[in-house]
Amino acid sequence: MISVDNISYSYKGKQPLFSGLSLETRPDTIYGLFGLNSAGKTTLLKLISGLLYPDSGSCTVLGAASSQRKPSILSSMFFLPEQFELPLMSAKTYIKLYAPFYPNFDAQQLADLLAFFDLNLNENLRELSLGQQKKFLIAFGLAANTKVLLLDEPTNGLDIPGKSQFRKALASHVTEERSVIISTHQIRDLGQTMDHIIILHEGEILLNTDLINITKKLSTVQMPEADAGRLIYSEPSLGGVKGLISTDDIPEHQAQEFDMELFFNAATRQPEKIKHNLQEVTA
Repeated sequence: MISVDNISYSYKGKQPLFSGLSLETRPDTIYGLFGLNSAGKTTLLKLISGLLYPDSGSCTVLGAASSQRKPSILSSMFFLPEQFELPLMSAKTYIKLYAPFYPNFDAQQLADLLAFFDLNLNENLRELSLGQQKKFLIAFGLAANTKVLLLDEPTNGLDIPGKSQFRKALASHVTEERSVIISTHQIRDLGQTMDHIIILHEGEILLNTDLINITKKLSTVQMPEADAGRLIYSEPSLGGVKGLISTDDIPEHQAQEFDMELFFNAATRQPEKIKHNLQEVTA
């Protein structure tokens, strides 16, 4: 689907952001792209979409260089940026103008999604709140049925019910032919919707592995502070500490729901320790 091969990229007058970065994606998978601020998540999505060009190396989507911006590739890819400005027109007019660019666009699917998000086709897009605008573009992107779907901070601006709606819509509209990359800081809200985790850190891919592989190796537990020495990584929590422990070292009934935010903190603060514990499964 997407092949990023040994790319380097730097903004003018700045140190290289990426140097020799490589990545492959497969269909039927939702990728979570995580990283600290300025790690390069948005830049990577723009390189994949062809909005930026690598200084060296190559980035291909469905076998063609993304920098060529071929119509056949653009019609197979939908990119929702974090910041956008919708035109001054109704949702109905927007759909009429832009849906023809996507050969697999499903009007009924969009109608169902708009109803699910409580959006009216006759409303002027500029008059919608940021959250409503984002819901409209999410619905449109899902209904476009592109093989590649890139979402940059899709839940920013959504309230708690809106985030829940997004998770449900995403889960029910990702097909086996689709590869989805979601860049987000909302790890606690979206972590469990991902199939595969990619963590960017200091210009490199720190971690690239399936979520199921992570949870086979590591578990989240709550313990008294006196027992924190048993943990691979821990943070203060009410009544003790919350941390990560090897799944082999804990009875199953003591494990809590896996905390992706805690795992991300561990991976970025103690990368070598986490990679050591995942060495058998890390790509």
